Amino acid sequence: MDAERMARLAEKYKVTAEAGRKREISVMHRGPMRGGAMSAKGKPKNTGKTISRLVVYLAEERLMITVALICSIIHTLGALAAAYLLRPIINNIAENGMQGLAGSLGVMAVIYAVSVLAQWLQQRIMLSVSQRSLARMRRELYAKLQTLPIRFFDQNATGDVMSRFTNDVDAVGEMLNTTIIQIISGAITLVGTVVLMIYTNLWLALITITVSPMLVYVSKTIIKRGRASYSKQQRSLGMLNGFAEETISGQKVVKVFNHEEMAQEEFEYLNNELCRAQINAQFRAGIMGPVTHQLCNLVYAVTACVGGVLVVMNGFDLGGLTIILNYTRHFNRPINEISMQINTVFSALAGAERVFEVMDKEGEKQTENAVVPEKIKGLVEMKNVYFGYTPHTQVLKDISIFAEPGKKIAFVGSTGAGKTTVTNLLTRFYDIDEGVITVDGIDIKKLDKDFLRRNVAIVLQDTHLFTGTVRENIRYGRLDATDEEVVEAAKIASAHRFITRLEHGYDTLLTNDGANLSQGQRQLLNIARAAVSRAPILILDEATSSVDTRTERNIERGMDAIMENRTTFVIAHRLSTVRKSDVIMVLEHGRIIESGSHEELIRQNGRYADLYNEIAQLE
Repeated sequence: MDAERMARLAEKYKVTAEAGRKREISVMHRGPMRGGAMSAKGKPKNTGKTISRLVVYLAEERLMITVALICSIIHTLGALAAAYLLRPIINNIAENGMQGLAGSLGVMAVIYAVSVLAQWLQQRIMLSVSQRSLARMRRELYAKLQTLPIRFFDQNATGDVMSRFTNDVDAVGEMLNTTIIQIISGAITLVGTVVLMIYTNLWLALITITVSPMLVYVSKTIIKRGRASYSKQQRSLGMLNGFAEETISGQKVVKVFNHEEMAQEEFEYLNNELCRAQINAQFRAGIMGPVTHQLCNLVYAVTACVGGVLVVMNGFDLGGLTIILNYTRHFNRPINEISMQINTVFSALAGAERVFEVMDKEGEKQTENAVVPEKIKGLVEMKNVYFGYTPHTQVLKDISIFAEPGKKIAFVGSTGAGKTTVTNLLTRFYDIDEGVITVDGIDIKKLDKDFLRRNVAIVLQDTHLFTGTVRENIRYGRLDATDEEVVEAAKIASAHRFITRLEHGYDTLLTNDGANLSQGQRQLLNIARAAVSRAPILILDEATSSVDTRTERNIERGMDAIMENRTTFVIAHRLSTVRKSDVIMVLEHGRIIESGSHEELIRQNGRYADLYNEIAQLE
C-alpha cells in the first residue's frame, strides 16, 4: 500500500472515530447515511459506574455467588492451613526423624482434598452465574435495540452494533467466569498470608510486606496507561467488524467495479490498526506479570538470606523458615494472578462500557395519553411540513399533501429530492420539525406509535426476508393471517406461480435473506407481505424496481385490488408506474413544484413533462 493511500485511510478513520465519539451524523439531502462507526470513548468515562452496573447483573444470583464465595474461602484457607502444617512436620522430622510423618501427611492430604473440591464447586457455580448474567445482558441489549429509533440504525454500522453483542459481551463473560473469584480469592490469600507470616516471624514478614507499596505503585501505573489502550482496541475491533460486514454484504458491488484490491488494502489497514492496538494493549497489561514476578523473586531471595541468618544465629526454627518462604510465594502469587487478569479486566470494562452505551441511548418516546382509535380509514394530510435530518439542513420545505382513502398518491423527482423522507415521516421513523401530519384528522404525534405503524404497510426497495418458510415470511405482514389469505396475497403479488415451483412450495425454508431466490422473487414476497396486511395505508418505495416490465404489469393489476379503499403512496423512478395515480407530486430540492394527474402535468409542460419526454426518448 503506497504512502498516499495509507494517509487517506488514516485520515478517513480518524474522522470516523471522532464522529463516533461525538455522536455526530453525516446526512445527505436524500436521507440518513448508513454505516457510520459507533465507537466507545478513548477512555472509560466512569469505571466505577461501569463496575456498579455489572454488579447489578450479578445481583439476581446473590445466593449462588454467596455459595461460591464460601467455597472460595474454604479453598483459600485450606491451602493456607495445609501449607502451615509444613512447620510442625519439618520440625518433627528434625527432632524425631520419620515418626508420625504418615499421620501428618494424611491430615494435609485431607485438607488439600477439601480445598480442591471447594475450588471445583466454586468454578462450576461461577460459570453458571456468569453465563446467566450474560444472557440477561444480551436480552436487555436486544430489547433496547427494539426500542431505539430508526435514526440510531441509520447512524451506526451494523457490524459495529453486532460487535457489541459478540466481542464486547464475550469480554465481559470472560471476566465474570474467572476474574472476580480470582481477585476475591487473591485478596483472602493475601490477608491470610500476612497474618500467618506475622504470627510466624514479624521481621521476616516485614521484608515481604514492605514491598507491597512498590507492587501497588507499579500496578497502578501500568493500569493507568493500559486502560486507554484497551478502549482503543475495542474501538478498532468495532471498525474492522463494521467494514467486514459492509464489504461482505456488498460483494457484488465490490466485484463489479473491480474494487477487490482496494477493499483488501482497506481491510489490511484496519487489520493492522487493530493488530497494533492489540499489541499495545496486551503488552501494557502483560508486562505487569513479569515486572511484579521479578520483584517478588527479589523479595524471596532477600527473605531466604535473612531467614537463614536467623536460623543459624538466632535459633529460628527450620520449619518456620520453610513456611515463611512458602508464604512469601503465597503472598506474591495473588498479586501476580491479579496482575495477569488486568488485560481481561481492561477488555471487559471497555466492552461493558460499549454495551451500556447502547443501553443508555434514548429510546423512541412514547406519547403520553396516546390516542388509539378503533379504526383508521386512511385520510392523510400534511400541512406546511418542514424537516431536516440535521438542524442545519432542511430536506423538506413547506410540504402540504392531502390523500383520501382509496386514492393513489405518487412522488417523483430527482434523487435526493426528499421522496423517501416523506414516507419516513408518515411512519414517525422521524418526527417533523415544523407543521403537522394528521391521519383521520388526528395529529400523528398524538397517536400511539405501535398503533400507527400497524396501520401502515410498507414495501421498500431494499428487500429483507427472515430465516423461516415462505409462508412465514409472507405472514410477517399479519401474524393471524390464514393459509388461504397467505396464498391469496401471493397471487395478488404474482408470487404464487414461482412459489409453487419451489421444492417445498410455501413451506420452503429461506435462509441468508432468501439467497436462493432472485432479487425480483424476493421483492415479490415483500409485496405479498404487504398485501396480506389489512393496513389502510400502503407505502410502495420503488416496490417494483427489481422486477421486469411484464411482472410489473401483473403486479400493478393485482395491486389495484389491494389498493381499493387504501390510501397508497408510491415512490418510483419509472414514470410508467405512476401514470395511473390520482395525484402525482413532483419534488425538487425538498419542495413540491408540481402536482396533478398525469394528463394535467403533461399539459402543464413543466418538470414532469420534461422527465416523461426524456424517458420516452430513451425507450
